[in-house]
Amino acid sequence: MRFNVAAAAASAAFLVGGVNADDQKVLKDETASSSVAESSTNAAPELPTFTPTKLKAPFLEQFTADWEKRWKPSHAKKDTKDAEEWAYVGEWSVEEPTVYKGMEGDQGLVVKNAAAHHAISAKFPKKVDPKGKTLVVQYEVKLQNGLECGGAYMKLLRDTKALHQDEFSNTTPYVIMFGPDKCGHTNKVHFIFNHKNPKTGEYEEKHLSSPPAAKIAKTTELYTLIVHPNNTYSIQQDGEQVKEGSLLEDFSPAVNPPREIDDPKDTKPEDWVDEARIADPDAKKPEDWDEEAPYEIVDEEAAQPEDWLVDEPLTVADPEAQKPEDWDDEEDGDWIAPTVPNPKCAEASGCGPWTKPMKKNDAYKGKWTAPYIDNPAYKGVWAPRKIKNPDYFEDKNPANFEPIGAIGFEIWTMQNNMLFDNIYVGHSVEDAKKLADETFFKKLPVEKALEEADKPKMEDKPKSPSDLKFLDDPKLYIQEKLDLFLTIAKSDPIEAIKFVPEIAGGLAALFVTVVALLFGLIGLASSPAPAAKKVATDVKEKAKEVKDKAASAASTGAETSKSEATKRTTRSQS
Repeated sequence: MRFNVAAAAASAAFLVGGVNADDQKVLKDETASSSVAESSTNAAPELPTFTPTKLKAPFLEQFTADWEKRWKPSHAKKDTKDAEEWAYVGEWSVEEPTVYKGMEGDQGLVVKNAAAHHAISAKFPKKVDPKGKTLVVQYEVKLQNGLECGGAYMKLLRDTKALHQDEFSNTTPYVIMFGPDKCGHTNKVHFIFNHKNPKTGEYEEKHLSSPPAAKIAKTTELYTLIVHPNNTYSIQQDGEQVKEGSLLEDFSPAVNPPREIDDPKDTKPEDWVDEARIADPDAKKPEDWDEEAPYEIVDEEAAQPEDWLVDEPLTVADPEAQKPEDWDDEEDGDWIAPTVPNPKCAEASGCGPWTKPMKKNDAYKGKWTAPYIDNPAYKGVWAPRKIKNPDYFEDKNPANFEPIGAIGFEIWTMQNNMLFDNIYVGHSVEDAKKLADETFFKKLPVEKALEEADKPKMEDKPKSPSDLKFLDDPKLYIQEKLDLFLTIAKSDPIEAIKFVPEIAGGLAALFVTVVALLFGLIGLASSPAPAAKKVATDVKEKAKEVKDKAASAASTGAETSKSEATKRTTRSQS
């Protein structure tokens, strides 16, 4: 036969605290519910298995076994304005995630080094020309170590003869830069495109003016950019639209320059008057203006209220205060009763010396200043004249991006183990959605479940053991009370009995119960029924005796604590 100590402790608590049968049923139900919840939490979710997609696109990458035929790391030097040079020394690997793995066999491109510059690219089988077509860019980002400072964006590189993967760097011409970037308070999803000036042939970056915030999570996040031939765009996160607008309206600098500009040769005339109002030059300070008059003066007409108690103090000794019985004048000094507000003052207009109040001085005017009037010479706000912009042009179709020849990740990050996967670059919104359904939306629920199971359980624990209630959480009640009892008992067992009498009584009852059970198991196998009944009666009486003693000790302890508190309070006021 196995002896369940926890059950015996609960039984002892029931004997001491007088828990009835209904409470026992509540305890049983709550224990069963807790067990089901724990087994549900501990159960590992079933992982779907990765299957390469059969979808086709101008470029679709799932980092299968032949990925190295397409992707090549760059070890070029990073071109910076500073004297210090940076090399792309960061390493790359293709592997399954190690944090919240949501799909079996699903590998991605992983950034392996923290605080390093990384660059890697893959050429397209043939160039992608977005002219007159919808352009869809989609990929997954998994920040397995979070992201405190770094980029997780991709670049679609311009198709040029000089496009060499070995030399891919920050200066390599790109068409679009898209994806999350975070460092400190900066947190956004980049959408930048390079636009060619048709008059000068120069390229200029156009930045999305109000980009959405990136989702910084260790689960996989899906980023989608859709640009339509009518110059509208849409940004999605996890399949939900978070930003939409127009290439002609939402970017800075604007795609098209203004038709007119300020004439750089025009300057404001020296005699131009742009003050709309001035101090009246003809105004003079009145002769009776007294700048020295005070703001307030004594109210000489005020009279002392008839019920004002001049001889009454504001505070008096507390008439209900009593000198503690254990007060020692030699040790503690002369006892002085604490003071309280004089009750007589509350019934009258006031107490103590009376003085005349202050009132606002009618003669007060302050420092004199001349009033303001409209300026008769005012000509208005000056602005240079407008002239035709010599650099003006109008591109009605900025969505006709230049041909794209490759894709690349050129980033710096303080966190490693950043993973990229399931990249789609093409023209079909439907196919991009199908790819997400095959991969992202299958793994995400599993990852979310793993993330939820990994979160610390935030229990609403009472601030102190004295606030606990047995039926709210019997297991926690017994555990916390027992911990408190044992902590106090290490230094003073008597104090432990005083302050946690329920545990003292419960342990005594538990001890008697265990002895009775052992005695029954060993010596009562052949005893007549009346003997066993007598043992049970003795056990119950012993438990009641221990409970009564513990309650008495608690009462004595409370009185002692109250006396000590009163004594400390009185001394602090004396």
